[in-house]
Amino acid sequence: MTTLNGLPAHALLVHAVIVLVPLTAVLLVLTTLWPAARQRLAIANAVLATVTLAAVPLTTEAGDWLEHHVQRSALVSQHTQLGDTLLPWAGGLFLVAVAVAARELLRTRLRSTAHGPGTAAATELRRLPIGGKAVTAALAALAIVVGVGAVVDTYLIGDSGARAAWTDHFSQQQLWGRPQG
Repeated sequence: MTTLNGLPAHALLVHAVIVLVPLTAVLLVLTTLWPAARQRLAIANAVLATVTLAAVPLTTEAGDWLEHHVQRSALVSQHTQLGDTLLPWAGGLFLVAVAVAARELLRTRLRSTAHGPGTAAATELRRLPIGGKAVTAALAALAIVVGVGAVVDTYLIGDSGARAAWTDHFSQQQLWGRPQG
């Protein structure tokens, strides 16, 4: 995708990534740490992480096209290099979100078949490593690391993109309209 409605697609798609990555990261951490949120939002977060994962390469490809249609500069090069670092973070968000959702689906299924503490399904649930606190802690740690990494990387990429787009392209002095102050 190169242009949308006559504008560079990257300039429009980047807004989706700026919203989706932090939203996915926050929901991922929330669903790993809070059981009530996990039960209600784990599957929705996995779907959101899938959309986020798809949006990143679309935005990057549109940015690659745009890179060849703007004046070359060190700021554009820096932004381009940083932009290529987000896909692994989005992939990490996706993998952890899918793991959390799959675990929650399996736990829900096992709970629904367990009608009492002595049933075979209840015993099986206790035996599975998916039900343990260690797994919950590991998923939470992964979610925090991947979530923070993805959000920080998104910020750094966005900051470098804003600098590439706006450095030396605006006036410090008001050029028209009513003076502010």
